Amino acid sequence: MDTWSAAIMLFFIMDPLGNLPIFMSVLKGIEPKRQRIILIRELLFSLGIMLLFLYSGQAVLDFLNVRQETVSIAGGIILFLIAIRMIFPQPGATTTTQTITEPFLVPLAIPLVAGPSLLAALILIANQDPTRMADWTLAAGSAWLATSIILMFSGLFHRLLGERGLIAVERLMGMILVMIAIQMFLDGISSYLEHSL
Repeated sequence: MDTWSAAIMLFFIMDPLGNLPIFMSVLKGIEPKRQRIILIRELLFSLGIMLLFLYSGQAVLDFLNVRQETVSIAGGIILFLIAIRMIFPQPGATTTTQTITEPFLVPLAIPLVAGPSLLAALILIANQDPTRMADWTLAAGSAWLATSIILMFSGLFHRLLGERGLIAVERLMGMILVMIAIQMFLDGISSYLEHSL
C-alpha cells in the first residue's frame, strides 16, 4: 500500500461527512466562537492519539507475536465490516445524547475522529512496513487534515450537500472502503500461501 492509498483509507474510516450531524448536535448549545476553540482542541487530541497508536502499535503486535499476514487478513475483515456499516447504517446509529457541558476528549476526539476502527487501521498499516513510518505519519496527518477541514466548515458542507447528499457521499465512501478491504484481505491470503508453501 502506498502513502496516498493509506491516507484515503484512513480518511474514509474517519468518515467526517457521516459524523457532521453528530458534531453539530454535540456543539449546538455552545456559542460559535467557543465551538471553534473546542473543535480545534478535540482535533489536536485526536491527532495525538492517532500518532500514539501509529508508533506504539508495532510494539504491541511484536509482543503478541502476530505475523504480518494475520494482521493483513484481520485488517481486511475489520475494514469490510466498517464499510458495510457505512453502506447499511443501523437505525439510530448516528444519534447521540445531547451533552449539557462542553465535550472534552469524549465523544468528539474519541470515538468520533479517532475511533477504535481508525486506531486498529493505524496499527495495521504500521505493521505492513515498519521502515516506512514517515510515509504512514504523512498518510495519517493528511487524512486528519482533510477531516479537520471538513469538520471546521461543517455548516458550509451541511448546507451544500444537505442531509441526502451527506448520506450519498458516505455510502460511496463505504463502497470504496469495501474494495480496499477485499484487496487487503486477498494480499494477506496470497502472502500467507506464499510463505507457507
